Order: sequence, then C-alpha cells, then structure tokens
Amino acid sequence: MSDKTHDAVILGGGLAGLCLALQLRGECPDMDIVVLERLAHPLPLAAHKVGESTVEIAAHYLGETLGLREHLETGHIRKFGFRFFFSDGRADLQQVTELGVSKVLPTPSYQIDRGILENFLGAEARRRNIDFRDGVRVQGFDLGQHGAAHVVRCAAADGAPYALHARWLLDASGRAGMIRRKLELTRDNGHHANAAWFRIDDRLRIDGWCDDLDWINRCDPPERWRSTNHLCGPGYWAWLIPLASGAHSLGIVADAGMHPIESMNSFAKAQAWLGQHQPAVARELATRQDLLLDFAWLRDYSYGCSRMFSADRWALTGEAGAFLDPFYSPGSDFIAISNTYICKLLALDRAGKPLAPHARLYERLFFSFYESTLQLYRQQYPLMGNAEVLPIKVIWDYAYYWGVLCQLVFQQRLADAALFTEMAREFECAQALNARMQPFFQRWHACSQGRNPRILLDQRELPWFASMNATLHDALDDATVRARLRQNVELLEGLAATITERAAADGGISLRRDMADLGRSRLRPALFAVA
Repeated sequence: MSDKTHDAVILGGGLAGLCLALQLRGECPDMDIVVLERLAHPLPLAAHKVGESTVEIAAHYLGETLGLREHLETGHIRKFGFRFFFSDGRADLQQVTELGVSKVLPTPSYQIDRGILENFLGAEARRRNIDFRDGVRVQGFDLGQHGAAHVVRCAAADGAPYALHARWLLDASGRAGMIRRKLELTRDNGHHANAAWFRIDDRLRIDGWCDDLDWINRCDPPERWRSTNHLCGPGYWAWLIPLASGAHSLGIVADAGMHPIESMNSFAKAQAWLGQHQPAVARELATRQDLLLDFAWLRDYSYGCSRMFSADRWALTGEAGAFLDPFYSPGSDFIAISNTYICKLLALDRAGKPLAPHARLYERLFFSFYESTLQLYRQQYPLMGNAEVLPIKVIWDYAYYWGVLCQLVFQQRLADAALFTEMAREFECAQALNARMQPFFQRWHACSQGRNPRILLDQRELPWFASMNATLHDALDDATVRARLRQNVELLEGLAATITERAAADGGISLRRDMADLGRSRLRPALFAVA
C-alpha cells in the first residue's frame, strides 16, 4: 500500500467514469486522478453495452464540455431524431402513423457505438495524463471517517493485490453500484419494467422494407434507419439503433405486468415475441439469425437512490446511482448532470470551501430533475401503442425537456443557486404542469378512439417546436436566460391548454373538466391537425 493519497479514485472506467475523469482534468488540470476499470481494453465493438442513443444534453456534454465533437462526427452516426411507428401486429410500417421529422433538426445528437466510444475515451484519458488502469478488479473499499482518506483494495490485471488511498471516492461502477449497495441506498421508484436486447452484425435499413416511393421520400434524405426507431404497441416499445461498426442494436422494453420478461428472455423467445407484435422486424431477423452478436435481458431495470453526493467526499454517477428508463435515452444526460455536480464539489473542496451545503443543494436539484423525468415513464407504458395520445405526449415531454432542463445545461446554470432562488415560482409551475399532464395522458388514453391513419406527423411542421431545438446553443446572458425560461414556462402553460382542448374534442365531456385545472396562456402552440 502506497502512502500517497490521490485526489480522486474513480470506480469504473465505462462511459460515466471516463467522462468524469476527462471533465475533472479539463476543470482541474493538476488533479491526480486514477480510474479503475474491470474490463481490459480494447473493448469489442457493437457487442458491448447498451445506451447507444444520445439526446441533446448528452451530445452537448460529449461534444462541447468534453471537447469530443470531432470524434462524434467522424466515429459515430448523426441521428435522424427519434421516430415512432404504431405498428403492433403490423408488417406494413408505411401504412401506420409515423411520428418524427422529415429533415434533421439543427441541434445534433448521435447513435453511439459504445465499444468505439469507450476505447476512444480510455485512450484520450491516457493522452490527458489520467492514470487509467484497465483489467483491474476492485475487491473492496473502506470509506474514510472524520476526514480520513478512503482506501480501495484492488487486484491488478496479473492478480497482484494492492491498495490506493483517495481523498475523493467516486463510484461509476454501473449496476454493480459499489457504494450504493454497501450503504444500502437503493430505492424502489415505483416504475417496473423489463428489457431484452441484442445486436445483429448487419445494417437494418428500415427505408427499404417496402417499395412505396411516396412513403420512402417523405424523409430527406430517405434515411429513417439513422433514427432511433421506436416500434410501439400497448405496454411496450422496441428499438432499432444503427451503430457505426455496421451492426444494429435491437431491444424490447415492456411493462412488467403486461409483457412478462419470461416471454422474451432468450433470442428464440424474443424472435417469437416480435413475430407476434412486430412482424416486420421478425421478418428481417429471420434472414440474419447467423449474424447474432450477443443477447441480454434485465428484469426491473429502473431504481432510485437515496444519496448521490456526500460532504464526506464520495459521490455516485451513472447507473451506480439511479436509473430511469431507456425511453428518450436519458441515461447519458444524467451522467452529464451528476458529473457536473461532482466536478463542482471537487473544485469547492480544492478551494477550501464548505462542502455540506453545496452537496445538499446539488443532490436536491439532481433528485428534482430525476423525479420530474421519472413521471414521464411511471404508469405510462399502457398508452405506448396509442397513435393519437403518445405523439402528443412526446411533443409535451420534449417541450418540457428542451424548455427547462436543456436550458439549464446548455447555459451552464445547473449549479446557479441565485437563478433557482429567483425563478422558484417558474420552476415550480413547470414541474406542477408536468405532474398534472402525465396522469392526464393516461385519462385521455382511456377514452381515446385510438385512430392510426397512414400519416407522417412531422415535428418540423411545428415552428415553435423546431425553434426550441434550433436555439438550444444560443449564448445567453443572465437576463436573457431568465427571459427565455419565463417564455418557455408560458409556452408550456399554453401547450397544456391546447392539449386538453384537443383531448376534450376527442374524448368528450369526461375530459373537459381537466381544461379548467391546467394553465392557460395567450401563447397557444399549434398541434398536429389530423383528420
């Protein structure tokens, strides 16, 4: 055991841990950082990890905060947005309702091959003089008491045991959740769903699944395959995500009570399940069975955590802390958020400032974002197959995401205590609206007619929606940040009123009373007009 105390030891050198190390190095160039990773590098491509779809916050974090934009553009696939097909039991995707964009929106997001990315991150960490040790097994650790250093016991790649002292112990160990499990911090968050996933060593070009030129050319370029394609049905959705290695990632995510994991927990069972629910996908898989790269499944994947950041100089990030749901791909977003708070805490510690009040504030903010996002999923899976309700819910969910959380991240205001104090009413209003809209979508689903016409609901045709995306990278001063947030909350109030009016027209008198319960505004964003 060396007597040296490292500034930070990170448990886990996957996406969360390596990104944290790079962010710490960028903000504190002289920091002594050690990253311990169980898997040996280089990692295999494609058949490695899920979490391949990024959205705007994660793409901004990787590209701008960590300076990896060139690698994203050259090493991965620029995403053609999210796309949804309401195709349960249907082989003719071109004949059902499609939600997406006809052209890529301005703010970029990417389909990430995790093997390619994490190999690059590991090499980049070493280039930036971070002590990245792969092939290391963490055998145990002791959290320091009363300001003492933490001790981590390891086995090197050759099996030789050794120990490290750390001022900060940062857990990025994924679902192993070393600190979370040791301190019994795991919490049931009330969202119960399962997932099965696999990779096929071939490109699944969804645009070529039919010869309907009118349908194919609705998108410019006709490359729907670059989207995160969601094939939706009651209680579930299936994903199709292309990888830069040439493989395709496929997954099934389902409400635990509606689609038991036992119906899909092997490749053969998953094929049979898709044959019943998404026959177009099953048809394509039938010709590629020999190209299977891997298969995995997970029961009850979502969980909460009672602590994330401690003044005793430990913290959690990524799946080592809390995990929400793969729908909307928020996992890497929350890595960006937790890593940013951890970097703030280490900077405060290095400056000799008290940690406890800031750790409490950052934890409270993190859990506020987590709980608001969890509401998008909890008890919402039954309406996944509703081609009338889910597209409007997606518009709401995205307006809420772009209008509030993205503004805080893009404008670097996640730790701006003065902003949160001054705009407490606006943030509370936005959270309350979201908390009321989510059960409202469930009520609308219960009485909706569930029509599913052949149509592309093109999100680019909503000028306000496209504008929210296009302006995410605007550089705003203090006053303009506040004005933008107030404008967005007013937009959400108007959007809630527009949605409830639309639902009342669809569902009749049973929903009209909801209109009086939700905010109104002179700003009334238009929604899709579907006959």
